[in-house]
Amino acid sequence: RNKAKIVEAYYKTPSTTDYNGVYKGYYIDFEAKCCHSTSFAFAHIFNHQIEHMITIDKMDGIAFLLIEFPLQKEIFLLPAKILYQKYLESLNGGKKSISYKDFSLLGYSIKETFNPRVDYLKIVDFLIEEKNKKAL
Repeated sequence: RNKAKIVEAYYKTPSTTDYNGVYKGYYIDFEAKCCHSTSFAFAHIFNHQIEHMITIDKMDGIAFLLIEFPLQKEIFLLPAKILYQKYLESLNGGKKSISYKDFSLLGYSIKETFNPRVDYLKIVDFLIEEKNKKAL
């Protein structure tokens, strides 16, 4: 069947997150999203992805949500612990989203640069320093 085309394909089992790897000896894992609103709804991220990120965090890795708010021209890195806390609040009757204001208060702002465009590694370096301080 040399003329057959695959027009759609799906994983049989849920995937983890968008990006993962090792940086300076730490496993990093994150999901990247774009939000065209003033709040990020939990409907835009799978439960298993949040659970995966908190597992990484518990195992001394670095996990986070990287989110762009193009209307506000801002990008934030939100650590997995904070994402998980907000997620648990939503399961217990709280808001089903995280507001832009919460991202600006609880997350780390990432300034766009020329190269790399989204320099999130500066924040990852800071998070590594914080982990190293706690280890002492």
